[in-house]
Amino acid sequence: MPKILRNIPSVNELLDSPPLKNLVDRVNRNVVVAGVREFLEKMRSDLQAAAAEVKVPTPGELAERIAHWIIHEERPPLRPVINATGIPLHTGLGRAPLAEQAIAAIVEVSRDYASVEMDLASGNRSQRVVAVERLLQSLTGAEAALVVNNNAGATLLTLAALAANREVIVSRGQLIEIGGSYRLPDVMKASGARLREVGTTNKTRLADYESAIAAETACLLHVHTSNYVIQGFSETTTLHEMITLARKRGNLLVIDDIGSGALWDFTQYGVQGEPQPQASIRAGADIVLFSGDKLLGGPQCGIVVGRRESIATLAAHPLARALRVDKITLAALGATLRLYQDPPRAEQSIPLLTLLSTPVDNLRNRAERLAPQLAAAKAIASASPLESVTYLGGGSLPNQQIPTWCVALRPAHGNVDTLANQLRNGTPAVCGRIHNDALLLDLRTVFARQDARIVEAVQSLSPGD
Repeated sequence: MPKILRNIPSVNELLDSPPLKNLVDRVNRNVVVAGVREFLEKMRSDLQAAAAEVKVPTPGELAERIAHWIIHEERPPLRPVINATGIPLHTGLGRAPLAEQAIAAIVEVSRDYASVEMDLASGNRSQRVVAVERLLQSLTGAEAALVVNNNAGATLLTLAALAANREVIVSRGQLIEIGGSYRLPDVMKASGARLREVGTTNKTRLADYESAIAAETACLLHVHTSNYVIQGFSETTTLHEMITLARKRGNLLVIDDIGSGALWDFTQYGVQGEPQPQASIRAGADIVLFSGDKLLGGPQCGIVVGRRESIATLAAHPLARALRVDKITLAALGATLRLYQDPPRAEQSIPLLTLLSTPVDNLRNRAERLAPQLAAAKAIASASPLESVTYLGGGSLPNQQIPTWCVALRPAHGNVDTLANQLRNGTPAVCGRIHNDALLLDLRTVFARQDARIVEAVQSLSPGD
């Protein structure tokens, strides 16, 4: 074994080889040296642990391997992806992409200092929510607003500030669980509020809420169940009925968690039943909670709108600082909300709305144009246009079916899983979905400007990879 270890080239010898010399020019000498040492150390350990004699690669072969390994290791885990899964709100791929106006706003406030908590007119300290509050008031009709890191944070803060050590009445049919181990009962427990379940999974009547109200009751919580539907023998209590009951019984608050944050009617895109915050405010809800990075099409954040007194209570709670957003989120959200002031411009500028509003015929034409180009690639046995359906989201809104067109790829060699893996790990990274032994590249979530890059990615694959 010692003889084999002596055959391993030195670090300096390897650094003089062309593959690693070229890599030093591309990356950084310190990075390459550290990579060579780490690779050789692992190689020595593997050789010592081997039960039989193992041939050590030549210096040239070893340099090639190390260069390839360093390049792979130096690629950042977070990098751009062409989303060809067909799921516009794909949690694993960052949900809604941002509008160019939002990106420009991020750059503008990030390059230099920004008036995050300063009123430039007076020079006095200000609140960071001022950057977007007026826009949220205008778009939703609410008296006040607050922005935190995400909608789970908004729920936690709201319950902690308004219902700690008191009861919150919720229908059993609305005790949701979403991705990432988020369970409403767990969030409620963490907030210090006490859960009071009413009704059954499939039926909750107004009388159930009424009989549960007691001196310990702080509020009634209404939750939009965006990731599942109870059909058949079922009954729910409407938000309007809950608000009427709360007013009748005194100072009870009504909180409406609508989840996805549609600022206008999405039925035009084939998405049914998504509530709008302005409708909840008009109905009389005290607090409305929703996300910024789902149907709103902005950055990840949780938005709270409602009555001024209630919002002030939230803003004064210690958790508000722990959950607050930075200037980057505020800039992107503000730019996105400004687009909503001009609906036609919003549809043209906000990527999610652009993708959803793309006509099916447009997708079919692109699929028919792309298929022969992809079929010509050496790694592809066949590529054909395919009419299909997709869904708006995975963990959220998974029931909203949308018509689409795909290109169905079958590999020339190997299996479809290998093909999918090759495209995910290529440059650019392309993520599709597997169905019936084919890799579907769904154009519902591919921007037209990305079509040529998909062709390049597929054509760059080697049949033997």
